[in-house]
Amino acid sequence: MLCTIYKSSREEEMYLYVARGYDLSELPTELMDKMGKLKEVMTLTLDIDRKLARVEAKNVLANIEAKGYFLQLPPNINPLVFTLGE
Repeated sequence: MLCTIYKSSREEEMYLYVARGYDLSELPTELMDKMGKLKEVMTLTLDIDRKLARVEAKNVLANIEAKGYFLQLPPNINPLVFTLGE
């Protein structure tokens, strides 16, 4: 999968992964509010064997397939506490 990664303008080290060409207007409003302005960082080919710095590629791919995106939180944010009203 070709995957585009965006950086949050509001939170250091928060990144959003989506399939290349994904319509960002389809993202949940609450997510966009927390992310702020998105800055495209890179596009890469992602498969389950790809090594990523902080996350496993298989988790990124599974989230993109299920929700349309994967949100990589900064290391100082507990994912059990961070919610988007789900």
